[in-house]
Amino acid sequence: MKTTFLKACAVAALALTIAGSASAHRAWMLPSSFTLSGEGQWVTVDGAISNNLFYPNHHAMNLDSVTVTGPDGAAVEAQNKASGKYRSVFDVALEKEGTYRISSGGDGYMASWEEAGERKRWRGDAEKLKAEGIEAKPGVQVSRSVRRIETFVTLGAPNEAAFATDGTGLELKPVTHPNDVFAGEEVSFQLLLDGAPAEGIEVDIIRGSDRYRNSEDGLKLTTNADGTITFTPEEAGAYWLNAGAEGKSTLNGKEIDVRSSYVVTFEALPL
Repeated sequence: MKTTFLKACAVAALALTIAGSASAHRAWMLPSSFTLSGEGQWVTVDGAISNNLFYPNHHAMNLDSVTVTGPDGAAVEAQNKASGKYRSVFDVALEKEGTYRISSGGDGYMASWEEAGERKRWRGDAEKLKAEGIEAKPGVQVSRSVRRIETFVTLGAPNEAAFATDGTGLELKPVTHPNDVFAGEEVSFQLLLDGAPAEGIEVDIIRGSDRYRNSEDGLKLTTNADGTITFTPEEAGAYWLNAGAEGKSTLNGKEIDVRSSYVVTFEALPL
């Protein structure tokens, strides 16, 4: 009787642990292949916000802000865009050899204020913020959000033209090329925040298919003074890296909160 009760408690605790680990909604993009060879290749990219990594079960990703940067730094069109209930999808033609950056994100503002006894909320870009006079609202609180969700695909030999940064929010400057990662080998990535090394940023790295594990088995790291993290993926597979930072900025002389986030999906190949 006692043994049965203890087993039941253990099962319940395990279920709560799994439910807790799966409760966070995570945004991601996953290409059908990370590395290819030959000519005239294509990749299909899935995009979603889900409870489990690479298993679409919550919400499809909005494709309005998707951009693709080719190996020469020029823009490449994302083709055949479509969105369903839980997953979005699009294709990218790889016509030139090198590394392609596939990215989604935005830089926008959020505001809230009290008006006629009712709480008002607003979201938009800097141009609309000014045009609509949001800053002039009595008691308004304004914050800024800069987010990026990325993945990288290489045709033939990798290169680094697609890694050019613009000095806004969190950005990846690879020490190890994300398409040159192998299980059992050390990997280093550098994160920049507004163009400078992002020191002290917490980073989560989780191998995909966590739906089929009892725990996430993720890594929690902190960037060093150079904004760098170093780790060794133990198993082959697709990985999800997430980082976030909070800070302050000024908007027309007023201090506001700024939240930056960065997500990248990469693959660790077997040796």
